Amino acid sequence: MKVLLIGTGYMSKEYVKVLKGLNVNFVVVGNSYEKSKQFKEETGIVPFIGGIEKFMENNKINDYFIINAVSTEKLYQITIKLLENNAKNILIEKPGGLFKKEIENLYNLSEEKKAHLYIAYNRRFYASTLKAKEIIESVGKVTSFNFEFTEWSHIIEKLNKPLKVLNKWFLANSTHVADLAFYLGGFPKEISCFTSGSLDWHPSASIFTGSGVSENDALFSYFANWESAGRWSIEVLTNEFKLIFKPLEELKIQKKGSVKEENIVLDNELDVKFKPGLYKQVEAFFNNSKELCTISQQLKNFKIYELIANYGFN
Repeated sequence: MKVLLIGTGYMSKEYVKVLKGLNVNFVVVGNSYEKSKQFKEETGIVPFIGGIEKFMENNKINDYFIINAVSTEKLYQITIKLLENNAKNILIEKPGGLFKKEIENLYNLSEEKKAHLYIAYNRRFYASTLKAKEIIESVGKVTSFNFEFTEWSHIIEKLNKPLKVLNKWFLANSTHVADLAFYLGGFPKEISCFTSGSLDWHPSASIFTGSGVSENDALFSYFANWESAGRWSIEVLTNEFKLIFKPLEELKIQKKGSVKEENIVLDNELDVKFKPGLYKQVEAFFNNSKELCTISQQLKNFKIYELIANYGFN
């Protein structure tokens, strides 16, 4: 197996730990000399310097499993170049693009090139998620669920991020929660969305709420208030119990007829050793697992995400 990792930032360093743990051969492609030097000092890996376009001048990439972990604002452009050069297996960091047209272009080109293109939502592979799926499947189905995606605006406004990324922060970050909630309870077939407020860095809205019906006929609701207190959380309900992800890395169960929330012991060795969910996600990528978020699914979800965040269609 040949693996190509693009980027030398934080996520790439986390992927290196996983790739070393999986004992696979991989090449890292960096852009700037300074970042690549720092990357080598921190990981022991010497990147190819000059960017992916320079790398592709002398290297065919169609037989590589490619992980695109560049910064959010560059994900789309780099992935388009990979597809144009006949890459066949690509895992791209979320959300893949900041505009629906970008996701449409990625979908259309991946179909034309017959490429497997996935969006990296590592929370699908948390030990808590895997255990929850196992518990749900043992008793039947999800009947309702709710989630909160409150972001801490006092911290985010100070981040060194391009304004166009901050303006789409729900897509760039909060979809981690939405994707996981819909992954467990079913993606929406009907939804009503309401927003109010605004922030300097996120003008479309700062308070969000809504509800709907999933493709699995589960009722769901969500809320977030980026001007107040809160945190990410998900609750998934069946006729027998409620599963509580708060924080998402942990799992509690509240059984019918009880107010007690019991901690569920998780087999989370990999989530402790590596960035949570990342090891299992990379394994899934190498196996073209159906548990990954495909580009076609992300395109479908994008329409919902833009409604939730009041972005409009673009």
